[in-house]
Amino acid sequence: MATGIGSWTGTDPREAANTILGELPGLPHLVELPARGVGADMIGRCSALLVDMRFDSTTRGYRLAARPGAVSRRARDLLREDLDALEEAWETAGLAGSGHPLKIQAAGPLTLAAEAELPNGHRILTDHGALRDLSESLAEGIARHVAELRRRLGATLVVQLDEPRLTDVLTGALTGPSVLNTVRAKPEPEALAVLDAVIEAQDAPVVLHSCAARPALTTLRRTAAAAIAVDVATLRTEDLDPLGETLDAGTRLILGLVPTEPPPGQLTWRAAAEPGARLVDRLGFPRRTLGSSVLVSPACGLATAPAAWARTALSLTADVARAYTEEPESLAVG
Repeated sequence: MATGIGSWTGTDPREAANTILGELPGLPHLVELPARGVGADMIGRCSALLVDMRFDSTTRGYRLAARPGAVSRRARDLLREDLDALEEAWETAGLAGSGHPLKIQAAGPLTLAAEAELPNGHRILTDHGALRDLSESLAEGIARHVAELRRRLGATLVVQLDEPRLTDVLTGALTGPSVLNTVRAKPEPEALAVLDAVIEAQDAPVVLHSCAARPALTTLRRTAAAAIAVDVATLRTEDLDPLGETLDAGTRLILGLVPTEPPPGQLTWRAAAEPGARLVDRLGFPRRTLGSSVLVSPACGLATAPAAWARTALSLTADVARAYTEEPESLAVG
């Protein structure tokens, strides 16, 4: 099965919704359109999801605000516009009330706490109480978001939590407001507790996604997530064991196989499919695993991709997923 990661190029939610439903009919997703500006990106959108917490904008990004302001109102308006566009496309496609699957995305609690600030300018991650409050607010907000989409669309929901900063959180690579302010590494047990609290608050399957250059696969594997999504190009030899253990445990993999930017030459679906087939071979699993336990996606979001390539990327993604299901043994791997 093929799906997208989240962000999409352009600013038109209706065009985006129709495109995603057309190109990824198996598991379409509610897109983010960050080109619309403040409140439309991954972190800003959370201001529309959080319960009893709001963000304001700063020169560095987002900061907790004492009361709702222009940023939170804009984030809510943009999300409502996206939901209306998706509902219209969903009905046009004849999917209303069908129980057809739909994936939604939100920043994960650790990435959100790493990117957004407290009123004093420090990262939310540095304050244990604020991190707890933010995680609880996010968990409840996502659950409400899921409930609204079920009511509007009659869909079966899948939740994706984006955690691109997880590795930085675990390794202490984050800095504070100045170079003299460091952010201590978050011990893995604490990080797992935060992630699982949000995951287990949902009554829908949860995907944990990281497109970091060094995804924290060992930590991701230990969570309660039903699936893990990674960019195949970032994987290293030391990632093989946690990936194998992930599949052994019955957790699905979403493999990012199609680049987010146009490659130098023409990319065929067969060339895009080979890294995934090679990975399953190296892990020692039968090729049929590609159809039963692996989903296919672009390497990451497509917000910065040229429109033509974004559509091509989705088409290639769907072709690779089809090959994994119908003819995995025919893929020649050098």
